[in-house]
Amino acid sequence: MKRTMKNLKLKSLLLAAVIAFGFTSCSDEENGNEEGSAQLAVRMTDAPGDYDHVWVDVEDVMIKTEAAIGEEESQWESLPNVEAGRYDLLQLTGGVSQLLVDAEIPAGYLDQIRLVLGPDNVVVIEGEEIPLATPSAEQSGLKLQVDQELEAGESYEYLLDFDVDESVVITGNSGYILKPVIRISAMANTGSIMGKVHPTDFQSLVKAQNASHTISAYTDATGNFVLHGVPAGTYQVTITPAAETGLDVVPVNNVEVEEDSAIDLETIYLE
Repeated sequence: MKRTMKNLKLKSLLLAAVIAFGFTSCSDEENGNEEGSAQLAVRMTDAPGDYDHVWVDVEDVMIKTEAAIGEEESQWESLPNVEAGRYDLLQLTGGVSQLLVDAEIPAGYLDQIRLVLGPDNVVVIEGEEIPLATPSAEQSGLKLQVDQELEAGESYEYLLDFDVDESVVITGNSGYILKPVIRISAMANTGSIMGKVHPTDFQSLVKAQNASHTISAYTDATGNFVLHGVPAGTYQVTITPAAETGLDVVPVNNVEVEEDSAIDLETIYLE
């Protein structure tokens, strides 16, 4: 690889961290913001896919705000101190997320967030590294609609949830293309579902689903999972163990999720 892969600082999240993660806001005095500014954080996580690794090359995070008086359309602006680098999406499971940027911006209407990718994207299948062709339109920026008024002195956090299975596309000549499919959610307007799956010597797929939304993640090495950015509603949660284990899929029905809350399903035993 032309560039050194950036080490990811990943760890599982505890219940207290989940409750605090994106659910609070601070005053100007508490967060040090100047009057008329808001704090904006953008994180990235992954809905699982059936690959060894999927490395994505993040170059920039940009925003588009309301056009100034006299302008037909506002310009895209890069956020300061973006954590650019190559990240393995399949390490961002079990409730782990990667902070891409945490910046102070002028308060006001936030129209869109744009994730800009570089060309150095790779999928690893059975140990073989295969370049992910990335169309120029994807590299120039994935536009994600926000449509939210950011108030002065408040903190806002958005989660970009990659759907790996949908994002990695097999071409007719046995090649692969990266066409990212990303779900964006405002953490302050959503809840989360967490728990632990036993046995823990293999990964299980955890999926929360209702008529409008599907959110999924794999368990981590200790069996823990966290589904972030879950819109309020009633969900069926299914735990699907690896096929070779011969264990049954376990459903958990009528899981009620509320805004700004974390639901703990505790330990779920597979048989």
